[in-house]
Amino acid sequence: MKIGIPKEISAGETRVALVPSAITALTRNKHTVLVEAGAGVASSFSDSEYQSAGATIVGNAVELYRASEIIFKLNPPQMHPQTGKHEVLLMNEGATYIGFLAPFSNLDALRQLAERRITSFAMEFVPRLTRAQSMDALSSMATVAGYKAVLMAAHHLGKFFPLLMTAAGTIPPATVLVLGAGVAGLQAIATAKRLGAKVEAFDPRPAVKEQVKSLGANFIDMEVTEQVETAGGYAKEQSEEFLRKEREVIAARLPKADAVICTAQVFGKRAPVLLTKEMVHSLRPGSVIVDLAAESGGNCELTVPRLTAEINGVSIIGAVNLASALPVHASQMYAKNITNLFLNIFPKDSTTPNFDDEITQGSCITRDGEIVNAAVRNALQAEGARK
Repeated sequence: MKIGIPKEISAGETRVALVPSAITALTRNKHTVLVEAGAGVASSFSDSEYQSAGATIVGNAVELYRASEIIFKLNPPQMHPQTGKHEVLLMNEGATYIGFLAPFSNLDALRQLAERRITSFAMEFVPRLTRAQSMDALSSMATVAGYKAVLMAAHHLGKFFPLLMTAAGTIPPATVLVLGAGVAGLQAIATAKRLGAKVEAFDPRPAVKEQVKSLGANFIDMEVTEQVETAGGYAKEQSEEFLRKEREVIAARLPKADAVICTAQVFGKRAPVLLTKEMVHSLRPGSVIVDLAAESGGNCELTVPRLTAEINGVSIIGAVNLASALPVHASQMYAKNITNLFLNIFPKDSTTPNFDDEITQGSCITRDGEIVNAAVRNALQAEGARK
């Protein structure tokens, strides 16, 4: 089959869906890889590297989409600024799309995918199974974001992270508080520890306590009175009363924190507010908050996506798409994820998806002109009812 790799068009995006080193895994199964000219330049991968790896360079997006049966992308389909058309309309009817879809916030794009009978697979809906770990792009990008968030905090903080013994006296280590101990939070903990900070972490899930402690951080306990995790392993939306108790536990730690890394998110929902305006005021001037949940509403009440605000001397960074800040390795990780998912969906010598497989079923959003994912279909119906 012909697999197309378009250049990403989202503002500030530097990643690419497939890197040259991943092409062999596709071509040895007799697939053809087409890459839009310049698609990998922002990630430091030249057109000549793609050609050397066995890909064919296509001059522009219109030609690429027209020639491709399958599209590998990072960001959800959107309006293409050069062509004036939506990327879904550039795809061939009956084609296949694999990439992030952000379906709950892109319902119009899903309708178009269904109308054009495009079979779509969403990277964020890959089931959390042991054998699907190599396809888990959410975890890959969260790893990059957690690492980068700590570097941003260190950059903005007017202090050293590590303990220093100098002729001018002893400088104590910075204290970093990490909210949420998922993949991003754990990577933030590990990175802050590598930089020499004293690290504390909070998460309502008791199951992550050992993971936090194994990284050398102090785990902040609280009494758990609700189910905090879904069967699929995602954090669950909590009641306002439970959130109030969480804020009380967090508030007790803030006066000593130099940097707060916020990573708590609920899949498909608004991020929980863990830091209120009043809580921010309890931080010392010069402290830093890096909010990785900015795009889904923010864990901090005062977060503004894509901006750095200063409130009472505290810097609040509304971090969005941090993975693009490290495009080389972010692209390499994503390329591995999407290639493994593709090879699972289309087993060797097959040109039709294997819908008997639970990973294929779980990640499929549109098929045969319909939205087949129940959660997305319900969201679409709810939106129609509101209108």
